[in-house]
Order: sequence, then C-alpha cells, then structure tokens
Amino acid sequence: MSERRYSEEEIARIFERATEAQKSSLPAASSDGLTLREIQDVGRDVGLPPELVEQAARSLDMTPQVHAKMVVGLPVGVGRTVELGRTLTDAEWHRLVVDLRETFDARGRLSEDGPFKQWTNGNLQALLEPSGSGQRLRLKSLKGNAMGLMSAGLGMTGISATLLTVFYLRAVPFDGDGFWTLFVTGLAMLVAGAFQVPGWARERSRQMEEIIERLSVRLSAPPPSQEPAEDR
Repeated sequence: MSERRYSEEEIARIFERATEAQKSSLPAASSDGLTLREIQDVGRDVGLPPELVEQAARSLDMTPQVHAKMVVGLPVGVGRTVELGRTLTDAEWHRLVVDLRETFDARGRLSEDGPFKQWTNGNLQALLEPSGSGQRLRLKSLKGNAMGLMSAGLGMTGISATLLTVFYLRAVPFDGDGFWTLFVTGLAMLVAGAFQVPGWARERSRQMEEIIERLSVRLSAPPPSQEPAEDR
C-alpha cells in the first residue's frame, strides 16, 4: 500500500492546525501580559534562543509615527518617523540606502554631518539621527509640483473672489471676462494639482512603511557570527 500524498490545500490545513495546537500548548498570559523574560522562557521551551526573542520583541516597538502636510485637506507631503532602538552599523546603513534606491528607483545623494546621515533625491529624504534609544529614522517626501499648482490655483481663485466682492460692494462696472478667466484658470490649476495627490500619497506611504518593515526584520534577525581569521 503506497503512502498517502496530501494536496496543497490539505498541506496548508495541516500546518494551520499544527500551529493552532502549538499555540494552545503555550501558557496563557495574565491580564497584564508577560514580561520579556517570561516570553524568553516560553521561547526556550519551543527551541527559540533568548536573544532572538529579544530582537523580535524589540522590532515590535518600531511602529512609525505618521506625518502629513495638507493643502485643502489633501496630503501634498507624507512622512514616517520611527525609533530604531539602537545605532545602525555602517553595513546596516548601506543596506538601507540600497533599499531606498531600489524602492524609489532613484540613486539619490548621500551626506553626513557628525552623527547625522542623510539620503536625498529631490523632495524625497531619509534622515538618520541620534535619539535617546539609539537612532531615529525620518522618511519624508513632498509633491512639489502639485503643491505649486494647488497654491497658485488657490491664490487665483481667492483673488477672483476678492475682485467680485469689490465690484459688488462699490457698485463699479463688473469685468466679467477678466473675472471668469482668472477664476476658471485658478480652479483648473487647483483641480490639476489635487488630482495628482491621493494616488501619489498612497504610493509613497506604502513604500515608506515597507522600507521600515524590512528594516525591522533585518534588525530583529540574529547578527552574523564573526569567525576569527586564521593566521597565514
């Protein structure tokens, strides 16, 4: 009798049930939760090294703060700030720069001023700066062309509204052609700028969060072992 073979769907269900069974065998946490040391003790029971559990727990603290620059209720600028919990090594900073270049498809420029390191590509910036817990990473970007269009459009529609008020209050002859030209042009510029913003903001926010997520995974991984060099 041949050994039974399982389909892909059955394999997925097996691993799902095995994972649930393993979870049910773990001790229940109190209402106050578990300390890191208690979690490490649980990890030992299932074969996880304490240092790996600590690094994974630390990565949970890397929840980015969300920033946005708004114009007429639309985000023309987006940003994320995250506490790293420690200082990045030069190799880790270089790997982050590679990730930035690949994600945004831009070479960018590197600069360094004492403890501050920066990667910039136009209005797109990544700043690594010291903080109380080690280092802080700031990612931010500005949709400059859309912001310019929207600001100019707001200005032109505002001027046209002011002129209309002056015509009305002072009962002076109304220049309809000039008013409508100024108003329609301003409105068109405002709409053109606003049309670009939502999709851009969603894409940039997604990219920034993915960069932070990949960085947190790398920081939670155990450091590579350093083998002593042999004498030659």
